[in-house]
Amino acid sequence: MAVTELLDNLVHRVNVGDTLTRTADRLPATTALVDGDRRISYRELDDWTDRLARALVDRGYAPGDSLALASGNSTEFLAVYYACAKAGVVCVPLNLGWRPDEAGYVLGHAGVRGVVVETQLAGWVEQALAGLDGVRDVVLAPGTGGDVPTTLAGRSTATLEAWAADAEPGPVEVVVPDRAPITYLYTSGTTSAPKGVVGTHLAVVVESLTMALEARWTDEDRFLAMMPMFHTAQLNCFCTPAVVLGATLVVHRGFDPDRFLDTVEAEGITQVFGLPMMYRALTERPDIGQRDLSSLRRACYAMAPMPEPQLRRALDVFGCEFFLLFGQTEMSPTTTLFRPEHQLTHAGAVGTPTVSVRVALMGPDGERVGPGEQGEIVYRSPQALAGYLHDDAATEAAFAGGWFHSGDIGRFDDDGVLWFADRSKDVIKTGGENVASIEVERALYAADPRIAEVVAVGLPHERWSEAITAVVVPVAGARIDEAELLTAVRAHLDPYKVPKAVVVLDDLPRTSTGKVQKNVLRRRLADHYSGGTA
Repeated sequence: MAVTELLDNLVHRVNVGDTLTRTADRLPATTALVDGDRRISYRELDDWTDRLARALVDRGYAPGDSLALASGNSTEFLAVYYACAKAGVVCVPLNLGWRPDEAGYVLGHAGVRGVVVETQLAGWVEQALAGLDGVRDVVLAPGTGGDVPTTLAGRSTATLEAWAADAEPGPVEVVVPDRAPITYLYTSGTTSAPKGVVGTHLAVVVESLTMALEARWTDEDRFLAMMPMFHTAQLNCFCTPAVVLGATLVVHRGFDPDRFLDTVEAEGITQVFGLPMMYRALTERPDIGQRDLSSLRRACYAMAPMPEPQLRRALDVFGCEFFLLFGQTEMSPTTTLFRPEHQLTHAGAVGTPTVSVRVALMGPDGERVGPGEQGEIVYRSPQALAGYLHDDAATEAAFAGGWFHSGDIGRFDDDGVLWFADRSKDVIKTGGENVASIEVERALYAADPRIAEVVAVGLPHERWSEAITAVVVPVAGARIDEAELLTAVRAHLDPYKVPKAVVVLDDLPRTSTGKVQKNVLRRRLADHYSGGTA
């Protein structure tokens, strides 16, 4: 390698690790992370990640090698992520909702050389490592407790603390191209193995700068990080922008209403990100009016729309602006923002494109469609994935015609706001008609305020091919009368869009990031109409 290549790269490169170093130079004493009793400044975080990056290099990790990360939300998670970035190593966060065999598939598919694992997850990772000879290093992070085994799946273990302590201080300087991968993030596999989304340094830095600009965040903001960091939304929409700016991240391992409220008050939290169901749980608390939420500036929600009555209640209770993120893992992930000024005037929309993403709609013939017409949502942006790992056919199909094809169906209205109609796989084909499940869900919410959550799915039916079926969770203490609900919803839908039946459940199956698993519901309820004539 020529010396000039390294020097040129150091001068010009776009690297996620460099964003931390620049912030540490600007704001060395500012608190970067609060994790329980631990408070870590930006200088301390940068020095720590330098040592971890050096530990990787000293152990033979080269740019392009991959390291898996099995961890809940913690300072260690972010330290490993930024250390990988500095060393040019690809970080592979493992979804903690996976079965051991699913995690094992990802470890093998991503070709990881090592895995950093919190101690309480050691048993899960040991099962995942069965038969994977290529995974060499097992490094233990403290986590939430449990034994610290000296061996795991036949491998001697080390500790993350020892790795950092043994490493020389100072920055690691290696060639990391701007479009080199920083992560392999695996999408949920519903009918096949999950696909590895290759995210680049350039994509994450552009996403981070875009979110900071679009959400109007500053270095004085204080973020509560409670959604899973192994998911792109928490990691790239909130954690990396906070680091770019020099804001403070207060780390929670999940959503606990009491701890949430206590932390907002004690830490002066200004920015929160959660699911609609979390905001609903908070607004329904009898003591919510006595809690001090005055520090909040903005609250973000994602993964699911928020029904208008629930949104109005949240705006009243929290007293701050609300906005929605829309996008997908392949786009790093934000593509449109449903902005605070549109929340009540365009209820149900997904917003307008961010400054770094071009959004268009495409018909089945590959031609662009205009305002008011439905089409597949397609994107152009430096935030787009580099490709799907080891899957050239899927990559070629996704980039057909020079756009990234999302698989989402939507339309633009006349004032440029995007409306999401459905995932193409969730469109219900009933009696020769295509019906968007999300349209049915919105109508059901409007028809009965006793509905806490609802999804519409198509189930096998002898007459209709797929029968539109409403799966409903009532609000606490309420009872849903199926006949009354079907009568009420007829005022909101064309007759052929009205569900053929209502199924009432106590809860809905979800991924570890909170998305409702419609594929699981379709499988569980596949025999609902067997022999029926609804």
